[in-house]
Amino acid sequence: MDSTVNVLNWFEISAADIARAKKFYETIFSITMDEMEMMGMKMAMFPYDPMSGKLSGGLAQSDMHKPSADGVKVYFNGNPDLDTVLLKVEAAGGKVTMPKSKISDDIGYMAFFIDSEGNTIGLHSQN
Repeated sequence: MDSTVNVLNWFEISAADIARAKKFYETIFSITMDEMEMMGMKMAMFPYDPMSGKLSGGLAQSDMHKPSADGVKVYFNGNPDLDTVLLKVEAAGGKVTMPKSKISDDIGYMAFFIDSEGNTIGLHSQN
């Protein structure tokens, strides 16, 4: 594999209720997500700049998408400070399961929460 190619290029977070999941993520990240249907799936897309070359993804509701706390771990960018996002999680219908915790001076901080659909999600920030 070419070392300049991203190993990851897309993620989907399973949702039992796409409207509820969309509202949860829009609330905690102060974003707007576009909805669409594709291949029998209801989806809500996280905003991104296609010219940035950065990873993106969305929420997906379908027969094959089953929310799980033991699913794939996705780490969202929590910069400039994880506390900004973490303070919104419970009011939006989620639960913080690991508070802001220092990894190291060089790497920064991490935290985990369970979203409105039961998925465990990670956060990372430098501060």
